[in-house]
This record gives sequence, structure tokens and C-alpha cells, in this order.
Amino acid sequence: MLHFRTYGPDEGPPVLALHGVTGHSGRWRVLADALPELRFVAVDLRGHGRSPWTPPWSIEQHLADALTVLDHLGLDRVAVVGHSFGGAIALHLSHAARQRVRRLVLLDPAVGLDAKQTLACAEESRVDETFADLPSARADRTVRWAGIPDELIEEELAEHLVPEGDRWRYRYCPSAAVTAWSEMARPAIPPPAGLPTLLVPAIYGGFVRPRWVRACRAALGDALIVEEVDAGHMVYLECADEVAGLLRPFLLAG
Repeated sequence: MLHFRTYGPDEGPPVLALHGVTGHSGRWRVLADALPELRFVAVDLRGHGRSPWTPPWSIEQHLADALTVLDHLGLDRVAVVGHSFGGAIALHLSHAARQRVRRLVLLDPAVGLDAKQTLACAEESRVDETFADLPSARADRTVRWAGIPDELIEEELAEHLVPEGDRWRYRYCPSAAVTAWSEMARPAIPPPAGLPTLLVPAIYGGFVRPRWVRACRAALGDALIVEEVDAGHMVYLECADEVAGLLRPFLLAG
């Protein structure tokens, strides 16, 4: 079963949180702290963090893994929040197990991406990414996470970076990351009709396509809320309070 961690009170409305490719469950801590009335169940996706790294790494396997965690916790129906690749998984989960999903939040989701873009990203993911020391890893993450508070960068290094011989690497399987990019090239689909959905595109994320947003509006009508945030792709880390302010009324409704 997947490794998971929970944040918030046991009696709080449950929220299944799905991170993006190369990420981990601990990234949800900042958003959970900003929403202390909710019970976050944050998983390490297969191939990431402390979860099993064994294949398959398909979206279907990620769905099965997530449902196993919900069954283990006795959670019949939850809100689902997904970021990036986690957004793609959340979207497909809402179709595969509609009765288990109460509300859906998609934070700059990576769905229906251009095949040339995903090929380039997959090829980049094949490169062995290691660091000589912690300062090198810190400098790299600071560039990648421009605009994200220094304390969250330090938290990321402490949680996700592990020693390997005389080098340091992040705790995820590169093969799973390559596969994830392929999965993000699947044709984009809208959420199921009638499912309350909050879509939060990051203005500088570059993942959410206007054509797909139009398809979502056509499929969902008033059930869809779209709230752009002036941020990069790591929108919930860069603008945690603003994103929490959007999520609170939506997740506590109904």
C-alpha cells in the first residue's frame, strides 16, 4: 500500500491530496496548515517518496493505489485535490470512481499536454539528477522554485533529498517520472457532468490549455469554478494563503 500521512482533525471533512511528478506527500503540509479544519490524507504516489517504487506506473494503477488507501482508512467519499500530474490522476479518479468523489480541485493540472512537450520532459527526466552536496541542491531548487519562501525550500531538502554514496538525490524513481510524462499526454477529458469542480490555473504555469477549460465549462456549466492565480506552476506553495482562501469555501460547502 502507498505511504501516506494525514494532517488535521480526524473528524474534519476528508480531502485526498495527490502531488505532482517527482513530488511527495509532505508538500501538502503548508496547505493543510492553512486549512486546519480539514483532514488531509496526502499520499506518496507509486514510484515516489516512501511508497513502493515497483511498476506499473499507469494512471490506472495510481487510481487503484489511491482507492486502497481510502478503503484502508474507511473513507467512502472524499474531496480530491490534485496538483499537476496529481491533477490528471484526480480527474481520472473522478470518472473511474465517481461515487467516491464529493468535490474536485485541480491545481494547475497537467492534462492533455502536447506530445512534443512531454517527450522533451520525459527525456530530461531520464538524466541522472544528483548533487555533490546540500548547497548545490539548495541552489538548484532556489532557481526552480523562484518565488517560493526559503523555509519551504529547506523543508523540501530535509524531507525529499537523501544521500546515495557520496552524492545526494531526490527520493523518487526516474523511470516512474518518465512514465508519468507519457500519461500526461493522454487526451484531455473534462470532469464528470454535475461534479462540483474548482480549477485553479497558474498564470505562469503553462499547463492549462484554454481549449480544455472551454470543454470543462461546456460539460459542467455552473458546477465549474475557475480561479486563476498569479503564480508559477507550484501555485499552492508559492501562494498558499491565496489558494487556501479559494479552497476553504469550496471544500466546506455541501
